[in-house]
Amino acid sequence: MKLYYKPGACSLASHIILKEIGRDFEIERVDTDKQVTESGVDFAKINARGYVPVLRLDDGDLLTEGAAVLQYLADQNPEAGLAPEHGSLERARLQEHLNYTSSELHKAFGPLFTADSSDEEKQKARLKVGEKMDYFESIFEDGRNYLLGDTFSVADAYLFVVASWAIPTAIGLDKWPNIAAFCARVAERERVRDAMQAEGLLNS
Repeated sequence: MKLYYKPGACSLASHIILKEIGRDFEIERVDTDKQVTESGVDFAKINARGYVPVLRLDDGDLLTEGAAVLQYLADQNPEAGLAPEHGSLERARLQEHLNYTSSELHKAFGPLFTADSSDEEKQKARLKVGEKMDYFESIFEDGRNYLLGDTFSVADAYLFVVASWAIPTAIGLDKWPNIAAFCARVAERERVRDAMQAEGLLNS
């Protein structure tokens, strides 16, 4: 398998899960601004939508959209325990968290990573991010370690990556101590650190 990624982007969640399941895989960096891969391939020919992640499977098929990639990896490697059983309420909860992270929190950050966003648009984005972070903060008020309780799942990998964007966007995590503790907890996982180091996000 090969993961097309951009350092620190949402594709980091897929990278983390690939590390967690212990499968052999390659990674190739993508410059999404220039739409070219590290090896010089036109990325638009890989994903016409122009963004990561893209997972090239062993048979050559391509899988896109982070939530889909994450669940596929978990389902293909059930022994890793990264997603509840299909049809269970817990699986529905997992999808609930994945969908909210994707459609609400992830999307809210958009203007903060867009070069031509106005100051007004960025300020509105910060407010929206805050609203979405408030929701996740409330989930952890019962003392749980991860979104589904005490078990790390693919939803945690995704939330960790997106919530961490609060740091480079100067929003910070001070207003959300539960999320800050969650991010610190996930960041200490060995495979998370391995993925971050491979993307040049850690010095060692």
